[in-house]
Amino acid sequence: MSASDVSSRNTAKKGFFRSRKTQLLAGVMALGMAGALSVQTIVPNQLAFADAVQVQTAGPADFSPVVKAVQPAVVSVKVKQELEPKAMAFGDDVPDFFNDLPDGHPLKRFFRRFGEDGQGQNNGNSWGGKKQPHRYGMAQGSGFFITDDGYLVTNQHVVDKGTQFTVVTDDGTEYDAKLVGADKRTDLALLKVDAKKKFTYVKFAEDAPVVGEWVLAIGNPFGLGGSVTAGIVSARGRDIGAGPYDDFIQIDAPINHGNSGGPAFNMKGEVIGINAAIYSPSGGNVGIAFAIPASTAEGVVKDLKDDGSVVRGWLGVQIQAVGKDIAESLGLAEPKGAIVAEAQDGSPAAKAGLKAGDTILAVDGSKIDGPRELSKLIAGYAPDSKVDVTVWRDGKTKDIEVTLGKLVDNDKVASADSGDQKTSLDDLGLALVPADQAGEDGDGVVVADIDPDGPAAEKGLRQGDRIVEANGVAVHQPSDVSKALTTAEKDGRKAVLFRIESENGSRFVALPVKAG
Repeated sequence: MSASDVSSRNTAKKGFFRSRKTQLLAGVMALGMAGALSVQTIVPNQLAFADAVQVQTAGPADFSPVVKAVQPAVVSVKVKQELEPKAMAFGDDVPDFFNDLPDGHPLKRFFRRFGEDGQGQNNGNSWGGKKQPHRYGMAQGSGFFITDDGYLVTNQHVVDKGTQFTVVTDDGTEYDAKLVGADKRTDLALLKVDAKKKFTYVKFAEDAPVVGEWVLAIGNPFGLGGSVTAGIVSARGRDIGAGPYDDFIQIDAPINHGNSGGPAFNMKGEVIGINAAIYSPSGGNVGIAFAIPASTAEGVVKDLKDDGSVVRGWLGVQIQAVGKDIAESLGLAEPKGAIVAEAQDGSPAAKAGLKAGDTILAVDGSKIDGPRELSKLIAGYAPDSKVDVTVWRDGKTKDIEVTLGKLVDNDKVASADSGDQKTSLDDLGLALVPADQAGEDGDGVVVADIDPDGPAAEKGLRQGDRIVEANGVAVHQPSDVSKALTTAEKDGRKAVLFRIESENGSRFVALPVKAG
């Protein structure tokens, strides 16, 4: 083949590829134009897809109208706090060698001078025998008026241990305020300013915020006062371990120290939440802040205004979540409800007949998904209210009427130590000993030893924990545990539900019948 023939063939190939490339580009451009013009074009041998979601944005380009309307209602809160006295007073912590020192030894003179008063007695607040003067500090936070006659909301942790309260309005005017009441469980407080004027105030939103909607935060970060930030609602229903009624709104509007107690607004100028906490590994804002929902705050604030305190219903049970393994061991169709780990002595629950192992599924027909829902629901009732509690017991539901009491604190705990004589359950990675042999009063068996890589350790059991029940039956000897495992295996159960007592209280743990 001549050189000219080769050249002609190469030229023809290039022309073909150019033509093919042009066709492909034209096809791509046609698809792009079809998408831009919303033209539905059916191309042979091409997959057909449903139209993607299309939305129209409605975010404001300018927040200033909302800020102008609500900012006069937002205040800075200054709190004078008495600090705990600090002195070099050793008291009972004087080192053992003190009494062995000879009279006149410099160290003995030192301890007597700085640790005891002139009579050789430690007064718990001494400095060379003289009491220290009172020391005060200043805390700062934020708040907002909810009435024109001077009632304003802030956080409980802002006013905690305060002896004097000062409110600074947006125009710089300072007013003395008094504490009406505070609720530690929800971290809310109510102050009152008495002045011969009407204050600009804001109201709580009636509708719950929607994830993704705009939110404005106004407050007093680092004592600067009158600062405004914007963001969106990032999530709802956050449980951050702050208290039994956690139901926080998560927002990404920048919040810093001093914003506590300030409001988070929607675009209607309504308060959707009270800024209370931030997540910050560094101490500065990282775009994660938490606000107490208006739905929670409104009821608490009303109680504080009426009575100076919040009165809640009390059931008197220690509860925990129902996981899949616990549900399986109980024969429940789904892992929902709150299982009673302990009914407190003398509590409304105990008087009504609720007992450990009952799983609370509903209260007055309202379904219970978990412990948090139960706590919030019971707290919403007034003391002496009669409620129907639906429980799962012995494989079937049962309704129990309970007359609620007034909420009280109960810090009762149980403790256990290990003993010397052991019975091993290798499948669970446990070594057990009867409680009496471990020096413990009462029934049960104590975990004397545990395999850190075994099934029991994986479920959270620790050395010193005491097993008091297995599938609702009291445990007296390690053999009772073995019997419960054997019975469960014969019945086709995958797990056995044990009631455990430890220094942290009572709880239920479902352990597998066989490891693997």
